[in-house]
Amino acid sequence: MGMDSFWLQNARGLVDCAMGRVPADLVIRNGKWVCVQTGEIVPNTDIAVKNGRIAFVGADASHTIGKETLVVDAEGKYLVPGLLDGHMHVESGMVTVTEFVRVVVPHGTTGMFVDPHEIANVFGLRGVRLMVDEAAKQPIHVFVQMPSCVPSAPGFETPGAVLGPNEVTEAMTWPGIIGLGEMMNFPGVFNGDDKVHAEMAATRCAGKVIGGHYASPDLGLPFHGYLAGGPQDDHEGTRTEDAVARARQGMKVMMRYGSAWHDVAAQVKAVTELGLDPHGFILCTDDSHSATLVNEGHMDRVIRHAVSEGLDPVIALQMATINPAEHFGVSREMGLIAPGRYADILIVKDLNHFEAETVLAKGVEVAKNGKLLIDLPKIEYDDWACQSVHLKQPLTAKDFCLPSTDTQEVLAHVIGVIENQAPTRHLKIKMPVVNGEVWANIQQDIDKIALVERHHATGKVQVGLVSGFGFNVPCAVATTVAHDSHQMIVVGTNDEDMALAANTLAECGGGQVMVSKGKILGKVELPIAGLMSNERAEIVAKKAATVLDGFVKCGCTLNNPNMQLSLLGLVVIPELRISDLGLVDVTKFDFIPVLESVK
Repeated sequence: MGMDSFWLQNARGLVDCAMGRVPADLVIRNGKWVCVQTGEIVPNTDIAVKNGRIAFVGADASHTIGKETLVVDAEGKYLVPGLLDGHMHVESGMVTVTEFVRVVVPHGTTGMFVDPHEIANVFGLRGVRLMVDEAAKQPIHVFVQMPSCVPSAPGFETPGAVLGPNEVTEAMTWPGIIGLGEMMNFPGVFNGDDKVHAEMAATRCAGKVIGGHYASPDLGLPFHGYLAGGPQDDHEGTRTEDAVARARQGMKVMMRYGSAWHDVAAQVKAVTELGLDPHGFILCTDDSHSATLVNEGHMDRVIRHAVSEGLDPVIALQMATINPAEHFGVSREMGLIAPGRYADILIVKDLNHFEAETVLAKGVEVAKNGKLLIDLPKIEYDDWACQSVHLKQPLTAKDFCLPSTDTQEVLAHVIGVIENQAPTRHLKIKMPVVNGEVWANIQQDIDKIALVERHHATGKVQVGLVSGFGFNVPCAVATTVAHDSHQMIVVGTNDEDMALAANTLAECGGGQVMVSKGKILGKVELPIAGLMSNERAEIVAKKAATVLDGFVKCGCTLNNPNMQLSLLGLVVIPELRISDLGLVDVTKFDFIPVLESVK
């Protein structure tokens, strides 16, 4: 039922319930109302719910209780609006929208603003539509942002799909599309690129929000040019001064606390120490692995962290409820406990150690004490969605050969992985040529890296060299989660294991696999777009853990090796990356050879 048709049929019903003329469906009694719209905590509060919406909030709702009314005693606990995640990517959890919802609802999440940027890079507009259609079937609010930068680096890779102003204009007409996904091409904005400005114009004309992504510490003219271009929020700040600059310029400061990005502590000081008005601040997760969701939580985990950093619990809750709702223009529907809003309500014992005991979504008790109480929709996926790994033919060890016409030694341009960081180093290392080839070298910690084109079955395998994984036994690892174009990336110490890893992923439709000496050590199958599984998050987390365990068995001590692996094809982050078209020097935005003669 659309919003308008709901009000035509039910507005009078809310009035009648509030006045006591018709009974409520549900009444929550005796709670402490966390009133995020005023910043107060109001004791001894009742809430009456009719047709999934709040009809009455006050000291006594006994006049709304009839024979059939379900009465819940809050026992003096806090009544909190359902939590909203202001910016996130479902695909980072390696699960579908439905399975993501299954794992986060018991944690008190009742709304999410998702950017399906990853699946868009594989399937384009129909991938976005797949997510929009699944989002519409959920028992909570899942809003979708239309991805803006597909591909991330035109001309430097062969993308699975291309989205532009025409696709953005079309998507803006779909119900469920809330705005434009993060505008990552920030140089394109301040340099006046036609494509990105046309996409932002289409979003503005539709009256929707333009998501930002200004991943630069430069707060000079490029920052001001980016702001003038129209992005309205940003989750890429990492310092206190980043938060201050964005907030002053009217840009919402999205502070992220996901699996790998921990940017709340530094930025929240703008509020806790400098005293800035918190209304310009929003909490979000951006990227959460399934293991984080299962073992630690979702937005409740972010609230706990923000409070531990000295933020007042009510202000932390404003940043995860009313602030994102107002930013996206949906505060008439959600984000606060008040008449007319959806009855998305959490019952919480302690705001300083935030855990949702009871979760109501759209007036239905959906979870209690960490357990989901409802059935979720059964989603069937078309064959095209599960067949995204297209190889010309099965790969052999020969496909991973790195030939050289030099006879003795060459200068190799090697991608250097940096612990806990997305950027890489451009290493220049002299390497021997043996029988017309350059080989991986375990002693020097130099492995082969191959980017296997998987979208168009071109048969292209681009081979290079990478250092930093620390493998000390014969092994290879492969992934189809490879930002942003999500080709297949394979890293290994020997060509035979690399071929086995690549072929294994082709057979299961994508995912991540670790092999050693011809045996599979760990595997997580991600058949939907090569990015997501439709299995439960707990199962996906366990399977993903087998891959991480495989890294350890092969000598890798990196903190987040699969994350490092998945970024090696991201040709917009310095210094060196690999694409299906060659080795890219991102500092110069140019292709360079993997091997050159020693001068």
